[in-house]
Amino acid sequence: MIKELSIDLETYSDVDISKCGAYKYAESDHFEILLFGVSVDNGPVIVYDLTAGDEIPTEILAALSDETITKWAFNASFERVCLSNWLRKHHPKYFKSYNSEDDPVHNYLNPSSWKCTMIWSAYMGLPLSLEAVGTVLKLQDQKMKEGKDLIKYFCCPCKPTKANGGRTRNLPEHAPDKWESFKSYNRRDVEVELSIKQRLSKFPVPDSIWNEYHIDQEINDRGIMLDMDVVKNAIAFDEKSKTELMIAMQNITNLDNPNSVVQMKQWLSDNGVETESLGKKDVAGLIKETNGNIAEALKLRLQLAKSSVKKYQAMQNAVCKDGRAHGMFQFYGANRSGRWAGRLIQLQNLPQNHMSDLAEARELVRTGDYDTLDMLYDDIPDTLSQLIETVSKSV
Repeated sequence: MIKELSIDLETYSDVDISKCGAYKYAESDHFEILLFGVSVDNGPVIVYDLTAGDEIPTEILAALSDETITKWAFNASFERVCLSNWLRKHHPKYFKSYNSEDDPVHNYLNPSSWKCTMIWSAYMGLPLSLEAVGTVLKLQDQKMKEGKDLIKYFCCPCKPTKANGGRTRNLPEHAPDKWESFKSYNRRDVEVELSIKQRLSKFPVPDSIWNEYHIDQEINDRGIMLDMDVVKNAIAFDEKSKTELMIAMQNITNLDNPNSVVQMKQWLSDNGVETESLGKKDVAGLIKETNGNIAEALKLRLQLAKSSVKKYQAMQNAVCKDGRAHGMFQFYGANRSGRWAGRLIQLQNLPQNHMSDLAEARELVRTGDYDTLDMLYDDIPDTLSQLIETVSKSV
């Protein structure tokens, strides 16, 4: 009877995981598992090439949702989320979730039987990358350095060119030698993970930490509901506001690009104002020392510099088909202190709001009423920034 699995996946998706996260990456209609590397009970690693029609044994498929069998991986959240989507699509009879269907976590495998060698490494104060951990521990088996190039070649869309026949994806038949190297890379990753477990076996992670990890996974599975009407309109409002602010600055300064540091410094110098920097604090200080058109132009520049839209863009990138953003936190993201780190939207670092009529401003954005918002609020970028915290819906 199987007691534990050590797993590593190589996958393809048309979604950029660095911008959108693993949950959106894995739910794409174009998501595929290419290679499934696995060791059963710390035995020899077997690589199943799903692109060649290899079939994963039924006992392994069943083990993925068997809560009595421990599943290990380095950054196990990725494997668990990917396998959740893959099983539901290709082997639904082997998929089993947790909690009720009206809970967003029902789309994912129960994390309670999953453990992560990355978390184990972080608990020991080691780095958060497989390659770096292998180097620090001086393992005999090291992660293959050519892996990044192979991942870029097989796991991401490629740019169509005449040389590649206009294709948008590289398949195994396009580079058989590289594909064989990729299979070796997949096998080696599992071997390195096994070596990490062996090396750290004398320093087990307390059950209390694993319990926290499983709670973290459930929080990430559940995610947060986003009001995408607010997100979509906020991005559009920001673009319109920035255009109007730029025109207003051009009218005052007669510069082609008043957002240019060089051009703006020269304009200020021509008007008797010298400054070494146009950082936000410096501009705020200059506003207090000037008046008239100069002060007005500087105020407009300060509004233009407001990065109110970046959080909204991150929300747009991360939102999944269920209207929620998942995977917002990294357990043991700071490996020395053990504290959580933010991912994607960075929810632990949202702008404060001090508006007394926050609900009214939010409703104007949600309904797309730019003209009224512009009439009631002098600084649209600042207003949009203060509304970021209201985008999450309690649903």
